[in-house]
Amino acid sequence: MAVLRGSRFKVDSVIDLAWPVGQLRRMAPTIHLTRPADADLVRAAQDGDQEAFAALHRLHAPMVHGILLAHVPRQEVDDLMQDVFLAAWRRLGELRDRDAFGRWLSVMARNRAHDFHRQKRDDVALTEDCALDPTSEHAAEAAHVLALVKSLPEAYRETLVLRLVEGMTGPEIAARTGLTPGSVRVNLHRGMQLLKAKLGWS
Repeated sequence: MAVLRGSRFKVDSVIDLAWPVGQLRRMAPTIHLTRPADADLVRAAQDGDQEAFAALHRLHAPMVHGILLAHVPRQEVDDLMQDVFLAAWRRLGELRDRDAFGRWLSVMARNRAHDFHRQKRDDVALTEDCALDPTSEHAAEAAHVLALVKSLPEAYRETLVLRLVEGMTGPEIAARTGLTPGSVRVNLHRGMQLLKAKLGWS
């Protein structure tokens, strides 16, 4: 957990920054990689098992939430998450590689975010402060950090949001998105360096 010292956080690792930014996320079930394999759940869901699809939703909701949060205003994320999972349910029969469900879903989430911006380009303000609880002690600071994260290049932005906001570990990010563990480590390291520079931290 991060420790507040004066007006800045003590940041010794990626985990330290997760506490203030983590206030912005809705509580989600902890992901355990020992749960049933995606392929088994996808197969059952393709056969009409709604409970299997609900299990897939629980496993992948933090990833979808994080990807959307990296691209769209926070107040739009919940509705867009519903769109993504509804589309996934409807199109599940199209998925041939059942082990690739996470990668497939991450592409759908990115596409939905891009569609949102095409539809709302003229009238959507890309600010985060309007949806924050103004009574929260750390709300403004958390919003500032999130805005800086969202200003980073896409690869770093998504990985940092999944780590810092959604609380996913590096291996979980790799397993869910299809990125290699090495790519996740590089993205987190470089992203954190850029974020610290933007915050003026050495």
